[in-house]
Amino acid sequence: MTLSYMPGFGNDFETESLPGALPQGQNSPQRCAYGLYAEQLSGSPFTAPRGTNERSWLYRIRPSVRHTARFHPVSYKLWNTAPNIDDHELALGQLRWDPIPTPSEPTNFIAGMRTMTTAGDVHTQVGMATHVYVLNEAMRDDYFFNADAEMLLVPQDGEIRVYTEMGIMDVAPKEICVLPRGMVFKIEPKDGPSRGYVCENYGAKFTLPDRGPIGANCLANPRDFKTPTAWYEDKETDCRITVKWCGRFYVTEIGHSPLDVVAWHGNYAPYKYDLTTYSPVGAILFDHPDPSIFTVLTAPSGEAGTANIDFVIFPERWMVAEHTFRPPWYHRNIMSEFMGLICGQYDAKEEGFVPGGMSLHNMMLPHGPDAMGFDKASNAELRPQKLSGTMAFMFETRFPQHLTRYAANLDTLQDNYLDCWSGLKKRFNGTPEGILD
Repeated sequence: MTLSYMPGFGNDFETESLPGALPQGQNSPQRCAYGLYAEQLSGSPFTAPRGTNERSWLYRIRPSVRHTARFHPVSYKLWNTAPNIDDHELALGQLRWDPIPTPSEPTNFIAGMRTMTTAGDVHTQVGMATHVYVLNEAMRDDYFFNADAEMLLVPQDGEIRVYTEMGIMDVAPKEICVLPRGMVFKIEPKDGPSRGYVCENYGAKFTLPDRGPIGANCLANPRDFKTPTAWYEDKETDCRITVKWCGRFYVTEIGHSPLDVVAWHGNYAPYKYDLTTYSPVGAILFDHPDPSIFTVLTAPSGEAGTANIDFVIFPERWMVAEHTFRPPWYHRNIMSEFMGLICGQYDAKEEGFVPGGMSLHNMMLPHGPDAMGFDKASNAELRPQKLSGTMAFMFETRFPQHLTRYAANLDTLQDNYLDCWSGLKKRFNGTPEGILD
């Protein structure tokens, strides 16, 4: 199957998979072509300002009221939702994990979700959760939608195919995709088992950050975001739809696929983005800018400059600053930072932080380069240096991230993570030179 996409971020798109399926000049004709049903999917209140108002019109084989029957509760104990407080006995601290192994038993995307942290409160639509997904089985006749949050998927190992109501996306490592709140989808691995990260955003939708003095270009450019063209699945088989609603899960059984949208138009839609198209901006003379300079997407909180979530990456880039300690500096922060490594090596951690791994530095807990990274950067010749073959990311939030019991008890939790700073010895002796190596 050859997939096609429409470029742009937040655009008003229109697309049809059969000629003439999309009405022209109106949204809800008396009789739709092909016997389709017209239906609106709203991602914002009707009266939201034009700049944040989101809705799409879908023209589908059956209206979505036919895509649900009676719901029954089901349980996914490793997928947790905020508030999820005092779930474990692990003491506060800086934490890091090795990768989570892919299970040997058949596991699809829903069953393969493992929650690491939660923040905020899903009932008041603030905060977020971080997860790792591990999957080795397709959701063939299983479908899912999340009424609690939009979902940002970050594949780390193995490409996935994401089937949605509004089209299909192939998403590989170094790419991301965003699935809007309430969007029905299913996921399958393309070439064997897959692993990746997920950010569940309970709050305002992800948008592009303001560039300020940077101006009209660089960072994540809107044209590099891709929205799928219309596609539909018309099959009469026993299917299941699972919904996540206020942290609980319910399943309903129907006799057909819910992915039956033949045409659609609007601005409430899934999209993907290639992280290698991000145009980083950095210091070209001295000092290290704040990591916010690498923000790809931000979910605002209502308080200016204080995000519900920032999605930040640390991509390939040149380092040229003079008279400067080039890795990220030591830091304490009001924001809470969950990091993952997609590939390569993170420049502030020379050892121990491996692809597929994770770290958590909660608000006001100090963090920064390990001893080896500090020594290397302090004594390096400051010639132009390119960081190659690397891609790390961060989910950062204004809220404290509470660890789940699963994360606290993981075998891959590194008990010796704090030792990475133990070699940072006292260098002060009262002289301007300090104690030299």
